[in-house]
Amino acid sequence: MRIKKRYHLKKKNLKKVKEKLGIYSDLLPAGAQIEMLETDVEDLILVDGKPLIMILDGEPYPALKGVLNRSLESHYVVVDMGAVKFVAKGADVMSPGIVEADPQIKEGDIVVIIEETHQKPLSIGSALISGEEMVKNQHGKAVKTLHYVGDKIWNLEV
Repeated sequence: MRIKKRYHLKKKNLKKVKEKLGIYSDLLPAGAQIEMLETDVEDLILVDGKPLIMILDGEPYPALKGVLNRSLESHYVVVDMGAVKFVAKGADVMSPGIVEADPQIKEGDIVVIIEETHQKPLSIGSALISGEEMVKNQHGKAVKTLHYVGDKIWNLEV
């Protein structure tokens, strides 16, 4: 990943990003040093030097390092241990591998995929179906993976 530009985010742009992040707006605390990092792959927002938010198609999404140390009360999908090795390599999440999903999830929502044993985040994705359908269905894709453990964003050193 090559860095093109790095600059501080203006307050009015920061406010727009916070609004779009919704339940993840707490990733941008008051008083933190917020920077935009433009790269040849994805743009990132650094919070005190850590890549906590990624910009995909102009929209902000939480990065795994941003959700790693917070409790997940909503917008989560739990996968069984058989799916872990595939999800950790960037595969989309299939319905048969889902053990549990937040019933509030709607199609298009950003979700955190966690493994069932240790409840650790494996990836961030976009829901293709509702949370109830994810658990009920026995075939087909449920979540399109956007960012996962071990990808370029995860391994970024700034």
